[in-house]
Amino acid sequence: MAKPMEEYTWRDLTVGNVVDEPGNSISYKTGDWKSQQPVFDESKCIRCAVCWNFCPDMAIYQKKDGYFSADLEYCKGCGICAQQCPSGCISMQEEVS
Repeated sequence: MAKPMEEYTWRDLTVGNVVDEPGNSISYKTGDWKSQQPVFDESKCIRCAVCWNFCPDMAIYQKKDGYFSADLEYCKGCGICAQQCPSGCISMQEEVS
């Protein structure tokens, strides 16, 4: 398991910044980086999973009813899901704090 960010020093960096512990990103909730968030319109969704496939942070997940949603604790608000969605069911909206 990855250690907390405050415990890392420059000496802990791997040569070439190689990820030596796959899956460690789950320890770091990066959702507070975003200024926009995806909003899903299920009436337009065709459940094709393109958003899930293209999300670089694996922040999109499939709900029990087959529709998709974003885990906002990890979504960085890049908008790739909205750009790739063939049915246009995802829109990016400014995040309200």
